[in-house]
Amino acid sequence: MPTATSARSARLGLRATPEQEAVLRRAAEAAHKSLTDFILDAACQAAEQTLLDQRLFMVSGSQYQALMDMLDRPESDNSGLADLFSRPPVWAGK
Repeated sequence: MPTATSARSARLGLRATPEQEAVLRRAAEAAHKSLTDFILDAACQAAEQTLLDQRLFMVSGSQYQALMDMLDRPESDNSGLADLFSRPPVWAGK
């Protein structure tokens, strides 16, 4: 996220209902921020969380250990998988 001293040169435009604007203004005042700072901070926080959700997932210690145990097991024959990979892909045509 940019620091407070970074120059802002990109312009974003958005439309809101009067009710949405009122809520955003009240929240910005409660946070002692400008409306722009409040919206940018909230939007960047939501964007970062969305991006993290695409790469990071949380599991319990026992779930993690079960996954590690499964990955450490030697591979075994899987006839269904062998059959699937022996077929030409759908996009290759008939």
